[in-house]
Amino acid sequence: MATTDPRDDVGSVDTDPAARGTVYTTLARAFRHPDREFHEAVAAGRLGEELTRCLDHTALDVAVPDLKTADDYETLAARYNDLFQLGYAEYVDRTDGTLDSEGPPVPLYESKYRPDQSWNDVNLDLARAYNYYGLEIDTDERDNHDALTYELEFAGYLARREAAVDDGDAAARLDFHDRHLGHAAAGIAERVDGEPGTGVYGGLTALLEAFVRADRNDLATRLEGSI
Repeated sequence: MATTDPRDDVGSVDTDPAARGTVYTTLARAFRHPDREFHEAVAAGRLGEELTRCLDHTALDVAVPDLKTADDYETLAARYNDLFQLGYAEYVDRTDGTLDSEGPPVPLYESKYRPDQSWNDVNLDLARAYNYYGLEIDTDERDNHDALTYELEFAGYLARREAAVDDGDAAARLDFHDRHLGHAAAGIAERVDGEPGTGVYGGLTALLEAFVRADRNDLATRLEGSI
């Protein structure tokens, strides 16, 4: 997602929402297909340390699980592919080649966890939200608007705007949680919890759900007086 940095517009930054924005951005990167730089960060334990430092600058009571891995890069990438990208297929009738196929066990798209909403309605609402802030999907990595990474980037953008531009954007982030990100985070975490061999991604999805829920509830308490 192409964005401008809201910190360019002002001279002071509120530390708490800025730190939350960094957590969202870090999680967005963590849920992309792993590159070798990400592997080095989780192999050395740096990812968990960085997230803990950020959360220490917030009022949220969220503990970072163990995010260190002993996997080599190829194994880490295979875990990601098995969970989030590769579908399952088996022959129903080998005589004519008929296949029974399914998508990945844990799709990283909000609409997969919204039986109450159509794919079109979810993505159209997200497109309107992104466009309202002048944000566009990166044409080099174009994906559906309901991709988890885009939603995390947008939540981070709103948090940084709250920190540096307009504290009224906290209300926009609360609305975004209730309309979109909260559904995606809860659905993905629940699905991963039922999968074997998740490795570091088990911890990441648990952190994702806990952080999104804590941020949402804190916003609701501050802005509305109730969870």
